[in-house]
Amino acid sequence: MTDLRFGVVGLGARSSLARHAHRPGEGAEIVAVCDPVEQQRQATLETYPDATAYGDHRELLDLKLDGVFLTTPDDLHEDPAIDFLRAGVAVFVEKPLAITTAGCDRVLQAAYESGTRLYVGHNMRHMPVIQTMRELIQSGAIGEVKAIWCRHFVGHGGDFYFKDWHADRSRTTSLLLQKGAHDIDVMHWLAGGYTTHATALGGLVLYGGIEDRQDRTGQRFSEFVSNDNWPPLEQKGLAPVMDVEDLSMANFQLDNGVFLSYQQCHFTPDYWRNYTVIGTHGRLENFGDTSGSVVKVWNSGRSGYRLDADQVVEVASEDEGHGGADPKLVDEFVRFVRDGGATLTSPIAARAAVAAGFAATTSLRSNGTPIDIPALDPALVSYFDGGQNR
Repeated sequence: MTDLRFGVVGLGARSSLARHAHRPGEGAEIVAVCDPVEQQRQATLETYPDATAYGDHRELLDLKLDGVFLTTPDDLHEDPAIDFLRAGVAVFVEKPLAITTAGCDRVLQAAYESGTRLYVGHNMRHMPVIQTMRELIQSGAIGEVKAIWCRHFVGHGGDFYFKDWHADRSRTTSLLLQKGAHDIDVMHWLAGGYTTHATALGGLVLYGGIEDRQDRTGQRFSEFVSNDNWPPLEQKGLAPVMDVEDLSMANFQLDNGVFLSYQQCHFTPDYWRNYTVIGTHGRLENFGDTSGSVVKVWNSGRSGYRLDADQVVEVASEDEGHGGADPKLVDEFVRFVRDGGATLTSPIAARAAVAAGFAATTSLRSNGTPIDIPALDPALVSYFDGGQNR
């Protein structure tokens, strides 16, 4: 089997995904890496010593690559993705697909017109806890889904999202979109529909009062993250530009009549997601979202408070990358580049997640005004849902 030739553009924390595709002699190899920061390039070449390093993604367009991992900051997804798609290079775009609904539509249109394969890195669809909940729902354990609630406790928020580009709305739109795109995609997947209507409230209620700021241009993620940074108001060296919300609460109505509620807080002591799915014959809920977590199902009848459940499912997990999700995600992309076919992730679903997050952010910043989501061109829906085949 001839090795597929891959590049990696954007050498921050999520670029580590690409190592799962680096199997020289076994089907795939990282042959080019790209980042404007020299320090990032040199550090990455320690992992891929035979690769060539570049400072601008356009230098990779003529390398005859089979595919590229685009793990740049969010505002640098849209235009580079379009450049590679038009050059005939299959693209893995780390979520979110773009930071606006219109940006997503531009990327989808470029993939459609070029016929080049597009894949979006919504790795949570491969997470064991999410797959466990989906299997229970599809088995009929709680009947027909009517509502999903998600509480996202982002305990590391001050370190992960308020010390670099994530805190700048011009680069993310919002954390309701940037961070929430994962959860919105999961809720869409579990509910079997996409958002048509959104409302939200929220604000920068805690970190906005911290005046200690620092420009971290060129720093690596590991240089400013520590579990010792507690309590939240004791954080130091926050981003010079910080205009995204640290508390968001959104409600969504789906095209199939299901309702979603999403809460995101970036200054909790713990860091995990809790999903509650309510159906016509019961409900289920996850406790934990990594190794050792369980999903509980209540469906035998009415009761008062019950700590126990009618069914408790232990979630299988692996230690490698989000409970084993990351290597599965990359394996699926590599297979998709080589052979095509169906994938667990979906560019249409990725657009739907961004559109919901963008609409909710628009609502939040206009005092909760209800926002409708523009429909996507049916030709694009048909093309991507059909496996990107002409």
